[in-house]
Amino acid sequence: MDSSLPQDHFIDAHHHLWRYQDPGQPWMTDEMSYLRRDIGVEDLRNVATPSGITGTVVVEVERTVEETRWLASTAASDDLILGVVGWADLTDPSVEAELEQLAELPNLRGVRHPIHDEPDPNFVLREDFNRGIAALHALGLTYDLLIFEDHLPQTIHFVDRHPDQIFILDHIAKPRIRDASITAWRSNLLELARRPNVYCKLSGVVTEAKWDRWTPQMIAPYIDTVLEAFGPRRLMFGSDWPIVTLASTYDRWVNTVRSAIAQLSTSEQQAILWRSATEAYGLRRPVAHSHV
Repeated sequence: MDSSLPQDHFIDAHHHLWRYQDPGQPWMTDEMSYLRRDIGVEDLRNVATPSGITGTVVVEVERTVEETRWLASTAASDDLILGVVGWADLTDPSVEAELEQLAELPNLRGVRHPIHDEPDPNFVLREDFNRGIAALHALGLTYDLLIFEDHLPQTIHFVDRHPDQIFILDHIAKPRIRDASITAWRSNLLELARRPNVYCKLSGVVTEAKWDRWTPQMIAPYIDTVLEAFGPRRLMFGSDWPIVTLASTYDRWVNTVRSAIAQLSTSEQQAILWRSATEAYGLRRPVAHSHV
């Protein structure tokens, strides 16, 4: 961890950028028409900087190596983006060679493959996929877990196969907040969190609730659970911008999280706001440069 980071540092550990092409990603339904446009780093800066964000981690959406290279190039030319979580086909027989090339990209810190898009509920237990995961550790790359809560039992077995690999759970495993369902998710999340190599992002929460009717009180039990499970040291803030805008403005989500953790000590709040992301992703503060 970089001790030169200031105490008021604030990292958004999960957001997206993209170059839009019709018809967009399969998950871009008609009710998400606002997202059907280019999303660039200046758009991000316009919402993140006023909320106090000083650094970010950008995460893949296209599931292509070409996008990963573009994100790395974007990060290399902008001091706001501290890290990139890209994509690689971890089931490819030649994945080791491809990962070696990707690991040389500036600011590439990890890889993600959306498990919740796979028709096989046991995808994480496939041998070819696990072989790809095994190649990450030697290159110092993390793995972001994007799953639904129904995948948690399999994910626990999967993580146990890779005790030295750093895993970062996206969107608190997408519990069914809009249905006020919590019992099974809570039990499995607490079990997963017993693995010290697993971190969790406090992100993607309000989009799992009712977009136009959620309140801080409705999501409080879920935030309390992840705090109990992972503790501040393995919990990190993420906006999931611009997808979060389906249910919240950027600053409303920031203020919701800040309020939810206000009872914690200053050190614990700093862990969630920047230390955990810095530790998990191995982030370093770049030399600042002007955008004038």
